[in-house]
Amino acid sequence: KGVRTLILVRHGAYDESDESDPDSGRALTSEGREQARFAAERLASFPVRVDAVHNSTMTRARQTAEIIAAALRIPSRPSRLIRECTPPTEREDIMAREKPDELAACRDTLDQAWARYFRPSPECDSVEVLVCHGNVIRYLTGKALGLDPLRWLRMAVGNCSITTIRVRPDGRCLVLEGGDVGHLPPRLQSRLWFPAPRPARPAPGGR
Repeated sequence: KGVRTLILVRHGAYDESDESDPDSGRALTSEGREQARFAAERLASFPVRVDAVHNSTMTRARQTAEIIAAALRIPSRPSRLIRECTPPTEREDIMAREKPDELAACRDTLDQAWARYFRPSPECDSVEVLVCHGNVIRYLTGKALGLDPLRWLRMAVGNCSITTIRVRPDGRCLVLEGGDVGHLPPRLQSRLWFPAPRPARPAPGGR
């Protein structure tokens, strides 16, 4: 009793060419909506009840959460604590490019998200979904693993991937799966910085 299971879902693919504000533009593409539907089907098939869905207020996460929440038949709750941002990192090029005050503000916000969500649920076991972003998921996963917080860029998560972290009653975390995209067909398994899987080559002799 008191175990909180957190399912972190990255939003689907979105229109990266849209220069609109991320709260009003940068909507999901048709591919992103399809990814979200596959993720929703997988979550709906879990043999446990999802108690709550939380979503970043950015358009791409909000639209992904709407598809997931509809499949789970529960409302989604907006949270500004899990919006996309860039926390401090060991990468010198990023540290030189970003504004120090914005990096620090991102780290502080994500630490607030950690304090809010990554804690036991003493009243009863609970399962909650966080629909958010790549940087957010990587930073929080690194924190759950006890890594140096500057090393969050050493992992990558694909669109509509699922990362599951269990918080024990004593506060210890167990990462059950990270960046899993097995519920998506290969053509939809987009990843940060990695090309989509190539079609299999025909066997010699046309077999």
